[in-house]
Amino acid sequence: MSVYAAAITLFLVMDPLGNIPIFLSVLRDVPEERRRAIIVREMLIALVVLAVFLFFGRYILAGLQISEESLRIGGGTVLFLIALRMIFPPRPSYDGDLPEAEPLVVPLAVPLVAGPSAMATVVLFATQHPDRLPEWFISLGVAWIASAVVLTGADGLRKRLGNRGIAALERLMGMILITLSVEMLLDGIAQFAEKL
Repeated sequence: MSVYAAAITLFLVMDPLGNIPIFLSVLRDVPEERRRAIIVREMLIALVVLAVFLFFGRYILAGLQISEESLRIGGGTVLFLIALRMIFPPRPSYDGDLPEAEPLVVPLAVPLVAGPSAMATVVLFATQHPDRLPEWFISLGVAWIASAVVLTGADGLRKRLGNRGIAALERLMGMILITLSVEMLLDGIAQFAEKL
C-alpha cells in the first residue's frame, strides 16, 4: 500500500464528515470563539493516541500472539462494518445526555477521531511493513491534517453543504472504504490459505 492510499484509508476511517454533526452537538453550549481551540486540542490528543498505536501497537499484538493474517481479516471486517455505517448511518446518539462542561479527550478525541478502527488500522500498517514506519507516520499526518481542516471548519461546511450534502459525501466515502476493506480481507484470506 502506498503512502497516498494509506492516508486516504486513515482519513476515511477517521470519518471527519460523519463526525461533524456530533462535534457540533457536543460543542453547542461552548462559545463559538472557543470551539476552534477545543477542536484543535482534541485533534492533537487524537494524533498522539494514534501515533502511540502506530509505533507500539505491534508489540502489544506480539505479546497477545495475534498473527498478521488475523489482524488483516479482523481489520478488514472492522473497516467493512464502519463503511456500512457510513452508507447506512444510525440515528445520532449524542443529543441530550452530554455534560455542559467543555469536553476533554472523551468523546471528541477518543473514540470519535482516534477510535478502535483507526487504532486497528495504524497497527495493521505497522505490523504489515514495520520497516515503513516513517511513511505510515506521514500518512497519519496527512489524514490528520485533512480531518482537522474539515472539523475546524465544521460550522461553515455544514452551512455551505447542508445536512444532505454532508450525508451524500459520507456515503460516497463509505463506498470507497468498502472496496479498501474487501481488499484487506482478501489479502488476509490469501495469506492464511498459503499457510495451509
